[in-house]
Amino acid sequence: MRVLLTGYSGQLGHDAAAELTRRHIPFLGVTSREMDLTRAEQVEAVLADYRPDAVLHCAAYTAVDRAEDEPERCMAVNGDGTRHLARGCAALGAKLLYVSTDYVFPGDGTAPYEVTDPTGPLNVYGRSKLAGEDSVRELVERHFIVRTSWLMGRGNNFVKTMLRLAESHRELRVVDDQIGSPTFTADLAPLLVDILQSDRYGVYHAAGEGFCSWAELAEETFRLAGRDAAVRRVTTEEYGARALRPKNSRLSKASLRAAGFPSLPHWQESLAVYLRQVRHGGDSL
Repeated sequence: MRVLLTGYSGQLGHDAAAELTRRHIPFLGVTSREMDLTRAEQVEAVLADYRPDAVLHCAAYTAVDRAEDEPERCMAVNGDGTRHLARGCAALGAKLLYVSTDYVFPGDGTAPYEVTDPTGPLNVYGRSKLAGEDSVRELVERHFIVRTSWLMGRGNNFVKTMLRLAESHRELRVVDDQIGSPTFTADLAPLLVDILQSDRYGVYHAAGEGFCSWAELAEETFRLAGRDAAVRRVTTEEYGARALRPKNSRLSKASLRAAGFPSLPHWQESLAVYLRQVRHGGDSL
């Protein structure tokens, strides 16, 4: 199997590349420099030249707040760009695994979302990712859609932001009414490759086990990292971010287990491993 990996330089792409390498699976990793998703002719050219058997689509526009001010750009990458990729996969007969997000849901209630639950994104980013899902379903027969949440890995993310801010602030305001599952990209990447190598097509939810709020994640980060910064818990409304975000980002992993795929480790266990990686692995803040 030859794999085209998009988002090669991103958090998830970095660990996906490492996992493909570990399994000796031939792959071509591309960034927006080698393949601009917004340019259909460039996507078509890369696919025609490499002719992959499968595409692992990790690339995305992920600046949730900025997307509210540049919705066309966000949709061009996540919506139109995924459509270009899906069309190319359909022409080649290649599998496509599309990494999606908890933000396709409205965040009502407290029950974990099943893969069959109605979607209803609250922000531009969520709508763009849902548009990508729609294109994948419509155009690619052999497809996987994997929704995940709250990624932490190599590169910028919430955990690193908290550690940086703790160096200059004694107290940090952190939202306490948005609940979800932090997900370590080094845990998620092997699962994605497992799914990609299978023929168990469909929609999955894959995130760290257990749930917490952003405030609880910050507190656990400071505890494990030995930082003395205090967390001041605030509501979503008090925090006042540019984009609306779902308060319930809990994802049910029932579909994952039903298909015989393993669950990911608990988020606290993975956070401890990740912080050791940050401390000793040269992944700078």
